[in-house]
Amino acid sequence: MATSSIAVRPAPIVRPKYFLFGIVALMVGYVVFHNESFLWNRQDPSWQHYHPFRWWLLPHGLAGASALLLGPLQFSDRLRQRFTKFHRVVGRIYIFGALVAAPLGAYIQYFEERMGGPRSFSIAGLMDAILLMGTTAIAFAFILNGKVQQHRQWMTRSFAVALVFVEVRVIGGLTGWDQNPAIIETIVWSCLAFSLLSADIVLQVQELLRTRPAARVQVAAR
Repeated sequence: MATSSIAVRPAPIVRPKYFLFGIVALMVGYVVFHNESFLWNRQDPSWQHYHPFRWWLLPHGLAGASALLLGPLQFSDRLRQRFTKFHRVVGRIYIFGALVAAPLGAYIQYFEERMGGPRSFSIAGLMDAILLMGTTAIAFAFILNGKVQQHRQWMTRSFAVALVFVEVRVIGGLTGWDQNPAIIETIVWSCLAFSLLSADIVLQVQELLRTRPAARVQVAAR
């Protein structure tokens, strides 16, 4: 009886991306209840602030929510392999949501500037919009040309930029700094700077996990 060895890559108990998406889900839940309670509470004083640009806020919120909620589905290997058409539809909705929410968010910030908000916030909102639209458009261009690997990399960067919306609110809320405009502006710029870096860290970790040496198992052959 002879024996031969085959390479076997052990499956992790908890895949890192599921852990990350769990954190994202917690952040989104926190933001909904801490920052967006005005959606169901008509007595919330925030309504007075949002009222002048409410019709711009509605499509911005719907498009942004679609991108944030559907984004994680784009990174499911099982969904992409078993339900290819559904994966494509979800991807198009994400791209549409990101490309609509980004410029509307920048305009709303400019609208708030006309109501007395600082110009620096308008600049930060514009930079956020440019990053989100840019990374999303590049990802879309790659998939149109059949470059799947590059598409996934830029989709990762796009989603990392989209998360700036919730990251700023979570950090501000947990620290109690959300009532200090100067500190919030610093948080916005910090999250923008870290977004692309964090996306590339995730991509590098995925590459390391994909290329790590596989354990060899002895198999008996008759």
